Amino acid sequence: MKVYFRHIIILSFLMLGSVIAIQADTYPTVSPQASFIGAEGDTIANGGSGSGPIEGLFYANPSNIDEYDMHYTWTFYIGDETIVRNEENTSFTFTTSGTHTIALQAWYTKDNVTDSISVDQTFTITVTESKLEMPNAFSPNGDGINDIYQAKQNYKSIIEFHAYIFNRWGQKLYEWDSPAKGQGWDGTYRGKPVKDGVYYVLVKAKGADGTVFNIRKDVNILRGWSSSSTE
Repeated sequence: MKVYFRHIIILSFLMLGSVIAIQADTYPTVSPQASFIGAEGDTIANGGSGSGPIEGLFYANPSNIDEYDMHYTWTFYIGDETIVRNEENTSFTFTTSGTHTIALQAWYTKDNVTDSISVDQTFTITVTESKLEMPNAFSPNGDGINDIYQAKQNYKSIIEFHAYIFNRWGQKLYEWDSPAKGQGWDGTYRGKPVKDGVYYVLVKAKGADGTVFNIRKDVNILRGWSSSSTE
């Protein structure tokens, strides 16, 4: 019986030693993740592209931290510019057109000992070149088709926008500040429909790639047009 208990004690010490050894070999790790939200609220996958501005959210996701002090460096390669953030989790708004790379470096310290963590994951996002077009006519007749004078919805990477509508005498009738769908002129002035005819639009806008848009063109109101007109 004494030998039996001695074996149990020896085995217990061996198992405890193995556990201690395993714990001693457990070091911090990170599993970085990123999510990208486009200008229209759409989700863009890593490596994808979209219209700017694009909002990026970045997470280091550390594990096995225990009593270690963690340190992080997020590096954003934006064209020829390098931007650094040192938070565990951070965000960045991409407005410059082109493909951008984001990388994480991480390291830990404990008892005056510092060691780095291997991080293989990087992220890329592409902001498309800017584009903006305005139509030359609309038909605010209440049929639900082309009732609003607005930017064509193929616009891309517009970060600044302001549009004005004038009549033939230069009187400003309306203005708005977004190219988004549904944002524009409904063909009224002070709550009353204006007459059919020619009006003028002036648009001042800026793209994520630095392109400046100064659009001036005629706007024709054609209330007699409807979807059945082309059938």
